Amino acid sequence: MLNKKQIRYCLDQMGKLFPDAECELVHSNPFELLIAVVLSAQSTDANVNKVTKDLFQKYKQPEDYLAVPLEELQDDLRSIGLYRNKSKNIRKLCEILIDKYNSEVPRKHSDLVKLPGVGRKTANVVVSVAFGEPAIAVDTHVERVSKRLGICRWKDSVLEVEKTLMKKVPKEEWSRTHHRMIFFGRYHCKAKSPQCDSCPLLDLCREGQKRMRKRERSANA
Repeated sequence: MLNKKQIRYCLDQMGKLFPDAECELVHSNPFELLIAVVLSAQSTDANVNKVTKDLFQKYKQPEDYLAVPLEELQDDLRSIGLYRNKSKNIRKLCEILIDKYNSEVPRKHSDLVKLPGVGRKTANVVVSVAFGEPAIAVDTHVERVSKRLGICRWKDSVLEVEKTLMKKVPKEEWSRTHHRMIFFGRYHCKAKSPQCDSCPLLDLCREGQKRMRKRERSANA
């Protein structure tokens, strides 16, 4: 496990690599962000952005999603993974937004996680990006990077990873760190082809060192 000084170094290096990291889901208001994050489950941000480009022109407020048949919404989301379930959840959460929140997205994390299709990660993204509240949303990239570097343990659950990061990263840096870790995992420390040979964190990364040794043995075989 990395110590506090080593974690600080990792965060600083990620910051140098991706100083302008931010949410890549295209949106213009909290409601669009909420819909986009719900759609992003088991899908890429790039794929979601392709769909929402037209979707957000057609559906501008919660009422619009309820004004069409479910089948029509499903057809609009067909290229997104799990589109049938997501369509149903979006309609249900829109009903709740209308009935309980005057068609506005609630600002409290505890209210957000009660919405259909909205888990802890989605709620963290919304409170952080839309409302500027410190939060660390642990997606597949954040989890992978945290475990590969030894910030967290391999056996840790997603919630345990989040709690560890909240404990080890200054609160004022939570949101910024979340985005930088996503970019680091998405574009550098990739799932299948991590760029270990050019990584500034290789000296601290046991996982990366194992990969480099394996690659070296294969080259010499």
